[in-house]
Amino acid sequence: MILTERVYGYANKNNFYKIFVDRLWPRGISRDKAPWNEWIRDIAPGNELRKWFGHRPERWTEFREKYLTELSHKQSELQRIKNLEKVHGTIVLLYAARDTEHNNAIIIREILMKNIT
Repeated sequence: MILTERVYGYANKNNFYKIFVDRLWPRGISRDKAPWNEWIRDIAPGNELRKWFGHRPERWTEFREKYLTELSHKQSELQRIKNLEKVHGTIVLLYAARDTEHNNAIIIREILMKNIT
């Protein structure tokens, strides 16, 4: 199973394997108290796409299409998450965006759920 959660206020009450999937370190979280097991920053949108999107919901559809194209070139990172799911059972993709419906973790989860065998 693959879940998505916002990194801020994430209740680390379970033994799920947690992966931070943003390119930039989240503000206000110290490196020694990071609530994730692993940071896969290379799976995040490229800087140009990230800046263009700017978390504007009106750009979501176009961002999603462009990001899916980027993800098609990141098969090793996607496969890594699939393999971790097989080992750990449940994976939580953590992200920093305020918008819980328009963020890269949602798209990563979507593609992984379609391709998991």
